[in-house]
This record gives sequence, structure tokens and C-alpha cells, in this order.
Amino acid sequence: MFTGIVEEAGSVRSLRQVSAGMRLVVEAQQIARQIKPGDSVAVNGVCLTVVENNHRSFSCDLSAETLRCSSFGRMREGMVVNLERPLAIGDRLGGHIVQGHVDGVGRMIATIPSGEGMDMEFSIPATLERYLISKGSVAVDGISLTIASLKKNAFTVAVIPHTYRVTNLRHLKPDDAVNLEGDVLAKYFERFFQLGLIGETGPKSMLTVDSLREQGY
Repeated sequence: MFTGIVEEAGSVRSLRQVSAGMRLVVEAQQIARQIKPGDSVAVNGVCLTVVENNHRSFSCDLSAETLRCSSFGRMREGMVVNLERPLAIGDRLGGHIVQGHVDGVGRMIATIPSGEGMDMEFSIPATLERYLISKGSVAVDGISLTIASLKKNAFTVAVIPHTYRVTNLRHLKPDDAVNLEGDVLAKYFERFFQLGLIGETGPKSMLTVDSLREQGY
């Protein structure tokens, strides 16, 4: 689990074919020294497993499913990527709950200066619209952002100067692809409605004082 607070902006050193997927190598001066093979790491909002690392870079394998569902299929050497290690027990939750499971790929529409920061507009796949609300949270390439405005097929976020400076947002151009993940709470609410569970009290617990006594408590 992640929080959408980017720790470092790395760069793609190489991307090569491996079996049915790809081997991604990312240069990262800070995070590469703090992870080991088997660890999870979010790369542009996608939860990946480290397979190799040294003090300057780390490698991850991308499955065919990951390439199909994310922007990685359009990734190029030299691209800047957002990096975050998983949330540790006891850490502050500075952003929102981000699973690293991409819901869809959007595209950057426009970047407009707004005071000291930027207003950035992104397109939304039709399947993701239902998870977004005005002033709600969304992960864009793994960055926890607040939706400033929402319209049909697109949303806008207000990006503060720090976020714009330390992430890959400053490198995006119109029509560039980005990974999008909606708030997981919205997905659970949707599932509850689908199953007709809203308004129900749920199954009655079998745990009673008498049953605890019978078990010696």
C-alpha cells in the first residue's frame, strides 16, 4: 500500500523484451539504496516487485497484463518516473490510500499556470469516471492529487509548486499517457451497491458472552 507522496523522480535506463513481458531498469540515487530484491515499489503509480538492484538503479519485470493496463507500453528510455516505497506501519498517511493497481490510462490535456502553481487537466477513461468526485482524491502516475473540477471525460487538479518540481508532471506534454487510480473507498461502495448490501446490518455475530465462557475466557 502506498500514499501517493512521491519520494524520488527517477529515470528509465532501459526497457527490453523478456519472455512475454519486459524488464524495466530505473535509475534512482536514493531509493535504489533503500530497497532489495523482493521489495515492492510504485513506479508511476504501478506496484512492481524489485528483481535486481544496486546503489544506483533497480530492475522490475513487467507482465503482459501490466503493459496492457498501464502507460508502460508507451514508455521510453530517459523518461522521468515517480517512485515511492510502500507505507510502513506507523508512518503518517500524507496523501490517500493508493494500492498501485491502475484503473485506467488517461492523457494530459493542458497545463495552465495558476498563481505559483499549475492547473493540469487530464482525460478520463469512461470506466473510471464513476470513481471520481469533485474535491476527492485521485492518483496520477502515483501522485496523490485532489480533484479541483470535474466534467464529462476529464478532470482538473491544482498542483502546488513543490509537487510540480519534484515529480514527472513538469515533463508531461499534451497527449502524454498517465496512469490513473481512483479512490479504493469508492470501489468498495460501488461493490456494496452491486450486491445490495447498503442498508443491511450484515450477518449476526456468533460471538457471545456464553460462547466465550465455554471456551475458557
